[in-house]
Amino acid sequence: MSELIVRAEKSDAADELAGLRAQFVLDTVSDHAADAAGVYLDGNSLGALPAAVPGRVEDVVRRQWGSLRIRSWEESGWWTAPERIGDLIAPLVGAAAGQIVVGDSTSVNVFKALVAAVRMAGPGRDEIVVDATTFPTDGYIAESAARMTGCTLRPVTPAEVPGVLGERTAAVLLNHVDYRTGRLHDLPGLTAAVHAAGAVVVWDLCHSAGALPVGLDEHGVDLAVGCTYKYLNGGPGSPAYLYVRSGLQDRFDSPLPGWNSHAEPFGMRPDYEAAPGALRGRVGTPDILSMLALEAALEVWDGVSIEAVRAKSLALTDFFLECVAEYVPAGRVESLTPAAHEERGSQVALRCDDAGDVMKRLIERGVVGDFRAPDVLRFGFTPLYVGFADVERAARVLGEVVG
Repeated sequence: MSELIVRAEKSDAADELAGLRAQFVLDTVSDHAADAAGVYLDGNSLGALPAAVPGRVEDVVRRQWGSLRIRSWEESGWWTAPERIGDLIAPLVGAAAGQIVVGDSTSVNVFKALVAAVRMAGPGRDEIVVDATTFPTDGYIAESAARMTGCTLRPVTPAEVPGVLGERTAAVLLNHVDYRTGRLHDLPGLTAAVHAAGAVVVWDLCHSAGALPVGLDEHGVDLAVGCTYKYLNGGPGSPAYLYVRSGLQDRFDSPLPGWNSHAEPFGMRPDYEAAPGALRGRVGTPDILSMLALEAALEVWDGVSIEAVRAKSLALTDFFLECVAEYVPAGRVESLTPAAHEERGSQVALRCDDAGDVMKRLIERGVVGDFRAPDVLRFGFTPLYVGFADVERAARVLGEVVG
């Protein structure tokens, strides 16, 4: 038995989060000598199924919808679900209650936040700065928002942001963790720089929420959005969320006013009056089935410290990089993920010339990550259910596949 396997066993035995694995539906392996079946390292794209979700969804469908029907909007709490579930997400991103509303997709929430940010910035500010390395949709939305608001779009790398800010800057849209490389950007420092320039910042938390501390309130973030199907394990297409800092809520002017965000939603008035607080981030009728599945999924976080999750995340990614260095032939792959902890999210991206074919062969062997064109292997580490033995097996099989 190799030294790395022994270390993996010892680390798993000492892992304070190891018991959480039983709360998820996962494949199993019999022992370390087995092939790497059941190693799921794609939670940065779609989190594993929490075991409590199927029963909860069945109750929602059979009893709440099937028996109570329309009464469930009040009796089952459907109407208040967007803000109630937002309050469950709040501590995971460092926010007090009453600032997050759940609903719509990440793309729709990016649009709402970015246009509202430009409107809050005020006259004379006609430039939107966007992360040039962002997930493509954020860039598409930013370009459209710029056209709609009469702004100029300025794509730059996050490192270049402080140098381009000025009196014309209205809003800045940034990703907390780069989706391709796993690089963690400096949220406190960049937020402070944007504020010093008098602009409004919008953070995309898709690849950080549920994996590491965010500190939205602590660092004075204005607006933030995020999905819930990655590290929050809400399920495919689960609703996203929108954070509006409490001090800005009375100024948040959504470009998508809907009856659900009206101060008097059932008044059916022809004139629009925004609801108080984060509720003005709502638009139309919530997607109740997926929203309540998300609520059940978030129960696994009861009593879990996000700091403990971060510590395990860093230990897992450190160990993976060490195992890759041991098992993979020199020069065969190159890590794109920063080695420094303060610059690393919860994934490892490896550049590999034949990455697409390599990932197919890994999946055939049971190691599930994903491929990003043209040459990136991505491995996501969800500390709630990924263990050190998983990490060792994945790296060992990677070495066999590329060797």
